[in-house]
Amino acid sequence: MIIRGNARVPKTFFERLYYAVLPLTATLFLFALLSAISLYPFGSVPPLPAPYIAGAFFASFMRLGVAYGIALIVAIPLVMLSRRGHFAETFFLSFFDVVQSVPVLAFFPLVAGIFLQFGYINTAAIFVLFLAMLWNIVFSLITGLKAIPRDISWAAHVFGVKGFAYAYRVLLPAITPSLITGSLLAWAQGWNIIIVAEVLRVYIPYGTGADDLYGIGSVLVDSITAGETGTFAVAILFLVGAIALINFFVWQRLLKYAEKYRFE
Repeated sequence: MIIRGNARVPKTFFERLYYAVLPLTATLFLFALLSAISLYPFGSVPPLPAPYIAGAFFASFMRLGVAYGIALIVAIPLVMLSRRGHFAETFFLSFFDVVQSVPVLAFFPLVAGIFLQFGYINTAAIFVLFLAMLWNIVFSLITGLKAIPRDISWAAHVFGVKGFAYAYRVLLPAITPSLITGSLLAWAQGWNIIIVAEVLRVYIPYGTGADDLYGIGSVLVDSITAGETGTFAVAILFLVGAIALINFFVWQRLLKYAEKYRFE
């Protein structure tokens, strides 16, 4: 990016493509959404209002945000445990690999049953999302720590950089690319699971759609179950478009930012 006066002008091909495609993508998304809402030939029941679907997406996004925050907090001590020696690394990596190989949905009936007994319906969904996101972050952080060259660690030791200073000046920059990549994968996994995590009627005896959590996942499932194809079309269009914009606005820029911290 070069600067002319007060204006920032894209310099590289990627930057030019980014600033050319982004407004076009946002415009097409909004146009398609408005068209789908106003021109409704899809089914017998009118689609839900756009604010309701947007609110459902925001509710799901907040659940994912809470689950991601918890997963990040839990991942750090788990990674530290695996770095306490050769035996600890072998044991914990094998254990992590076995646990993450078990499908998250296999835990869901048990988790939902336990939390629903105490009325923590929203917590059940967040806990399952946390399990789905955790291992992407754990293994990405472990990979990032292993990628630190030994001469970097030795240089830090020689100059007396340790403790918080070592974590801030060496570890954090070194794991930034892996953390961003792992976070991207974690959020992608979370979006896949959210559709099931919000539909709790499956796990409640004689459950109905009223037992589902308010979110984009439950809107999709409830609308297609009720045959409201228009609502389903608008909701899936909103979901795909919103995720695409988040990816373009946030993740692509973070991945580009992380490039300067990669070891050659």
